[in-house]
Amino acid sequence: MKIQNFKYFEKGLNRFFGPLEARIMSILWAHAELSIKDVQRKLEQERDINFNTVMTVMNRLLDKGILVKRLEGRTSLYRPTHTRDDFLDIQSKEITQELMEDFGPLVVNHMIDALDQADSELITLLEQKIQALKKER
Repeated sequence: MKIQNFKYFEKGLNRFFGPLEARIMSILWAHAELSIKDVQRKLEQERDINFNTVMTVMNRLLDKGILVKRLEGRTSLYRPTHTRDDFLDIQSKEITQELMEDFGPLVVNHMIDALDQADSELITLLEQKIQALKKER
């Protein structure tokens, strides 16, 4: 599941999704499996939204492989294909690999420069990962 339109200037889930898609995904990640009507009700706590709009967006997420659907009686229930953490892990790995393919050493240099803002625990994990990679080679 590759997100086609990464939005560099957005924040959080909006980098991968439109605002309504991001809100729907947040709701589904918090509640596991819901019907379109259930999602619409939760969205309506923030603002009025048409059932057909929610249905269209959820079915687009289904077509993109981000949601799966199952029938329970006559009700369709939707759930994410991955947890939020797994989704973000997959997407960040994809972005990193593409950056490495396109820009190689420049990306590594900029990532190292960004460590100025990282906490010591992250730096320790990075050092351990580098040591493990050295032992493999």
